[in-house]
Amino acid sequence: MALEVANLSHVGMVRPHNEDTVFVHDAGLAVLADGMGGYNAGEVASGIAVKLITEGLLPELVSGRDLSKVDVHSGLTHAATLLQQQIAAANKGIYEAAQARPECAGMGTTVVAAVFHGNRVSIAHIGDSRCYRLRGGRFEQLTRDHSLLQEQIDSGQITAEQARFSLNKNLVTRALGIEAIVPADISEYRVEADDIYLLCSDGLTDMVDPDVVHGVVDEQRDALTSAAASLVEIANQNGGRDNVSVVLTRVPAEFLSDSKWAERFLEKKRGNGH
Repeated sequence: MALEVANLSHVGMVRPHNEDTVFVHDAGLAVLADGMGGYNAGEVASGIAVKLITEGLLPELVSGRDLSKVDVHSGLTHAATLLQQQIAAANKGIYEAAQARPECAGMGTTVVAAVFHGNRVSIAHIGDSRCYRLRGGRFEQLTRDHSLLQEQIDSGQITAEQARFSLNKNLVTRALGIEAIVPADISEYRVEADDIYLLCSDGLTDMVDPDVVHGVVDEQRDALTSAAASLVEIANQNGGRDNVSVVLTRVPAEFLSDSKWAERFLEKKRGNGH
């Protein structure tokens, strides 16, 4: 069974063109990249990132191969290993293009990608594009920004509340394509039926409070296309200072295999002392 998916990308109200690139496939893949650089270089960087990541991952997904299998040496699932490999390939492609093309010098991109396999999701990110999860009534940020602002919060220089009004929101400390080698943060989570995952660029999170995002996704959880349009509209109404992109995926119960449901049931019983 397929995921329920929706995505939307908008230039915003200020920028002359859209440097974001998004991709989503109901087999279980979502990728979002927010490019940076002069002229159209940001668009080039985000396009390379999404193209190379999807080219390496989508054939594996649609082939039916078990991406949840864990490698005994690395401890990573096959999905996580593929994410590492394809993000490294994307970084190499962007870095080499920036070196070879003067008009693309210094270009880079953030990236956040999610691969759904079995009853798990593998999430990779670089920069300040984010992934959130709505499970029941709880809305949670699953990624941690690679940004100056996040470092200031972590070090105690400013509070999370002060960060909402900071002028340093767009200063990332890690981006794809800026250096020859750039590590991605990869995490994996158990998926539950009716989970909704939101991937977004900072054009959304800089313009819209997380509580508002939560409310929109919760109220329109059965109409993801409408939810995506509402989020973009609110970001633009609040100023739309950047390109804004969102990807929404909902996990139907049918997406999870019978064997995985049995596994979860047994784990729950063990956790309750049965």
